[in-house]
Amino acid sequence: MVFEAPERLVRALAEARVLAHGGSPPAGDAVDGAVDDEWLAALPGLFADAVARAGLSVERVRVPGGRSSLVALVRDADGTPAVLKLAPPGAGPERERAALEHWAGVGAVRTLAGPVPPGAMLLERLSPDVPVRSLPEAKSMLEAVGVLRRLWVAPPVGHGFETVAGLTGRQAAQMRAGADAQSADLVDAALAAREELLAGPPGDEVLLHGTFRQSKVLAGERTPWLAVGPDPLVGEGAFDLARLVRDRVEDLVAAPSGAGVARRRVRRLAEALELDAERVRGWALFRAVESGVRAHRAGRTADAELTLEFATWL
Repeated sequence: MVFEAPERLVRALAEARVLAHGGSPPAGDAVDGAVDDEWLAALPGLFADAVARAGLSVERVRVPGGRSSLVALVRDADGTPAVLKLAPPGAGPERERAALEHWAGVGAVRTLAGPVPPGAMLLERLSPDVPVRSLPEAKSMLEAVGVLRRLWVAPPVGHGFETVAGLTGRQAAQMRAGADAQSADLVDAALAAREELLAGPPGDEVLLHGTFRQSKVLAGERTPWLAVGPDPLVGEGAFDLARLVRDRVEDLVAAPSGAGVARRRVRRLAEALELDAERVRGWALFRAVESGVRAHRAGRTADAELTLEFATWL
């Protein structure tokens, strides 16, 4: 087949270059610009090699796809539907594989056996066009919470996953460097919230999805909803809820009652998973400000404004 990398992936790697040239370390779902630019140039060959090694037939490449990986719908030699995923080194594909194998299909997509090269994964086929976000909001949040509950398990002994403290420490340095006059007060508040959260008792440390939101939960056959695309960490569950809190942020900002809805969402999600609502609020603030500052540095002004306005409500 004629291969062309999805435009969304190309743009995301270009954004990573912008962030890298700003002199800050990669953070969260940002990837290493220099290394991953080389990966993008080699992607057609990597894709062809993975397909040939595993004896796959390609149906189509997912468009728009993800911001940190190429996803293709394929079939194995027996005709079984599957997904081939290729990710650059900066996106942590081996960490993702380790987390998925530890969950072993409970709450998350299963990995499949196959002779794929490093950086590639063969996964069970879910319904890529049916995310939990397709449900009405109240129902989608309920189902998403159910998935998270299954994912939060003890990490494997001797794991190599990054901790919430380590990741947010790097992000804090980036936020200080990227703050401008308009965001300075929010950045100060977010950094203060992080310090307070890390100083207090975090509760049980579990394996976290890392980038959990409604678009990361897809319909499956063996169970109704399964998580995909983790960027795994080890830490308290409130950190995972923080990204879910601002789901559908564009709708929240457009609604007259958006601020009240956001605050109620914090309380309800915390109650549903028996967590401290103040810890959920604090991490939601930190993660929203971090995302907003990063979007601003990358030139995504509209995204930055939406996310930072949401942060003012917390």
